Order: sequence, then C-alpha cells, then structure tokens
Amino acid sequence: MSAARPSERGEVLPPVRSADSSARIYPRSAHNISRAQISDNALKVLYRLRKAGFQAYLVGGCVRDLLLGREPKDFDVVTDAHPEQVRGVFRNCRLIGRRFRLAHVHFGQEIIEVATFRALNHEEGEGERVLERDGRILRDNVYGSIEEDAWRRDFTVNALYYDINDFSVVDYVGGMQDHQASVLRLIGDPDRRYREDPVRMLRAVRFAVKLGFTIHPSCAEPIPKLAYLLNSIPPARLYEEVVKLLMSGYAAQTFEQLRHYRLFGALFPETEACLAREPEGFPLTFLAKALERTDDRIQEDKSVAPFFLFAALLWEPVRTQAQERIRSGDNDVFAYQEVAAEVISRQVRYIAIPRTIGQPMREIWALQPRFERIKGVRPYRLLGHPRFRAAYDFLVLRAETGEADPDLADWWTRFQRADDAEQKAMTREGGGRRRSGRARRRRKGGASAGSA
Repeated sequence: MSAARPSERGEVLPPVRSADSSARIYPRSAHNISRAQISDNALKVLYRLRKAGFQAYLVGGCVRDLLLGREPKDFDVVTDAHPEQVRGVFRNCRLIGRRFRLAHVHFGQEIIEVATFRALNHEEGEGERVLERDGRILRDNVYGSIEEDAWRRDFTVNALYYDINDFSVVDYVGGMQDHQASVLRLIGDPDRRYREDPVRMLRAVRFAVKLGFTIHPSCAEPIPKLAYLLNSIPPARLYEEVVKLLMSGYAAQTFEQLRHYRLFGALFPETEACLAREPEGFPLTFLAKALERTDDRIQEDKSVAPFFLFAALLWEPVRTQAQERIRSGDNDVFAYQEVAAEVISRQVRYIAIPRTIGQPMREIWALQPRFERIKGVRPYRLLGHPRFRAAYDFLVLRAETGEADPDLADWWTRFQRADDAEQKAMTREGGGRRRSGRARRRRKGGASAGSA
C-alpha cells in the first residue's frame, strides 16, 4: 500500500501493514515527525545502539507529542539491548530502578532514558516479574520483543515507535487511529490494567486534560469504583504524581476531572469531605481560584511554589478544625499551629509531603490570624517574617473569593507600600478599616480564618 503525504492539518494517512508482524507501518510520507525536531543527544543514542547491532526506537510521550506538533519535554528510547549492554555501549550511562530497570545516558543536563523491550508473558521472557495478590506490579524486568513491549504499555497513543532506520512510525495497537480521533484508550482490559497499577487512573486524567483527549468510555467507567486502589500506592509516589497533575499548567481542569472520577477524595480525603459540604461555596471557590492562579503562573513561565499549592489544597480542613478550637476558647494562632500539624500528619498517610513543603505550609496557615493584629508593633514584626509574602498572597486569595475580609487584605496592601509616617499612622489608628456587612456577618458566625 502506498501512502500519500499528510495534509496541511497533519492528518494521519493510511499505513502500510508489515509483512512479518501485526504492526502497521506509517512511512515518513504519512506522518509529520522530522529528525530536526528530535534532540541531538537522543539521535546519538539511537544511532549508536543501531551501530552496536541493537534495535532502537523513540517511544511513548515524545512520539505522541511530536505527532501533535508539540515540543517533547524529554525523549525516551527503547531497545532490545539489556541494561547492562546499554551501559557497555555508553560510558556516560547509569543504571537505575528496581521496579523497572532503566539506563540513563547523561549528556550534561540532558538525560536520555533507555528501556529494554519488556515481555507481555513473564513466563516466556527473560528476567523477573513480581505481582501482589491484587494484581499490582511490584517489579517488572522481564524482557521480550518490540511487539510484546507495545502490548504491555498503558495507552495506545503512548505505544507508538519512531524508527530512526527508515523514519517510520510503528503501531501495533491502533494508537495512530486513536491519536487522530483524540481518544485515550488503555491497551487490554481496563479493570485489569488499573489493578496492575492504580496510578494509571491518574495518568488517564492527566493525559486527557493535557492533550485535550477524551477518555474512552470503556476506560472511564471503572475509575470511580476502583479509586480506592490508590490507597495501596506508596505515598511518596503519589506525591510525585500529584505534582505532575497540578503543576503542569492544567490544574483547574485536572481538579474538576479528579473530582468527577472520585479520585480527588482518594488523594485528599479531608478536603473532599469539606468540599462535599460546601458551606456558602467558599471552599470550592477558593481552591478553584488557587488552581487557576497556578495555571496562570505556569503559562506565564513564572515559578510556582508547591508548598503554596498544597497549603491551598488542605486549607479548608485546617480552617474548619481551627475555628472549632477557637470557638472553644483556644488561642487562634496556637489553634492553627496545632491543627496544621495534625492535618498534615493524617494527610501523609495518603500523599507523602516532604518536610521542605510541610514547614512553609504550616507557617502560611499560622500567619493568617496574625494578619488581624494591625495595631502597635505587630504589623512590623509580621512584615519581617520570612514567609510573609506567601502568607499575604494567601490572604489576598482568601479575600478575593469571599472567605476573608477584603478590607483587611487592602489594609496590608497599603501598609507595605506606605512610607514610615503613613505606617505609623495606620498602626496607631488601626487602619480605619470598615468591614462589609457580609464580612461582619461571616466573622460574627466564626467563619473567618482570622477571628480571635
């Protein structure tokens, strides 16, 4: 079968079926990938493996993104060479991983990851595969052929191989058709694939949102009833996955999809319980705004602090529990400090929050009631706190979403800009703040995070 050139819209044209396998081969004329788009270092790895007598292909997300006309974040290579053989070809290579043994070939700051074809049937391949009773894969280092490797990957659009030998795209699982249809589809039985690795449910949401794809109904249907399986995943791994989910520029959409598929509650159970109640709508509005701000900063190529995002994600359980203690007579600052430690200690059972993230989260929360002290020397002390700016931004976000007093946020905005004389007058007079009727009613009911 001869294939015409792709259209101006980059449509995938008919493939040529390989004579010696079930693969569909899309020649260079039938796709839009060019060597000019591929990292020079990735090309070096491909050509050197070929020269050493091994097969070598680009695979996965880089091929998927190149077909979409996007610049890949990194380039992954797959080969029939075993990890030790890859290390024999590249002196600048390190072997990593136990669950999946991989080779990392280092070129300065760039790392090209090289994996060995993995077998579909562990009894026939070479190496070791270990599964839990529930079907979850603990270790998978059984090597096989490229076709087996394709069938054991997660989604069809991630199982496309770019062959540097003839510049074709090799497809064993119908990934090119799904790619053209913007459909995300698991390879194999969805229930079984999710049980093998429950993180695939999170990956399905992440890829669907990031790529603008639709999750195939057969793959979407099992997710809500299997969400509980995430509790079997090590919290450290889930922390990494949550960072990928919410710090890739699509946090607001991802959050909506996580809740739609009941995955958010498996990751942040206390927050989900608060959102389910939605008193006056403030928790959901505040969190949605925080996620939108995160997306905006990423789109503007600005830095994003994970601790600020996690502080927003867990704010509502901290706020509501601290308010209960304050109404019982506890000091407001101490209440927030104690509740913060307790909420984090429970949350780390699900997602491991590093200390470098947890400490600034606690400081942001504990500073919120201190913003109410606007007389005397206290505002100056707070202004000099190392975490002041993050805590102030947190206060402004609360005020913008109706959960804190807008006049208080405005006072602190003006105080930072004022000269010495103006600051003295503001702290002597208490700023002359007037709260809106809604804010006064809210504080009277104990809803404000800073009430004493």
